[in-house]
Amino acid sequence: MSSELLHRAQRVVGMRATERALKKGVVERVFIALDVEEILRKRIETLAKEKGVPIEYVPKAQELGRMCGIEVSSSCAAILKNVRTREEEDADG
Repeated sequence: MSSELLHRAQRVVGMRATERALKKGVVERVFIALDVEEILRKRIETLAKEKGVPIEYVPKAQELGRMCGIEVSSSCAAILKNVRTREEEDADG
């Protein structure tokens, strides 16, 4: 998956947001930086594998941050499935 898609796609960035999205089952693909602490990396890897979500590794957290269009490092990020928000569902009646 290209970095361009991660930059454009609906996504979450960071450990907490990625973990929450995985638990909700709304993640299409996870990106994990290889230079983060192993315990943090394993936590996201385990959740992704439990949910059957593909994992893509990025060498550096700084690079992952850039891929997401932010100016700081990111340990992980996730592309979200096309999920309708409650407001969108309510608007359709």
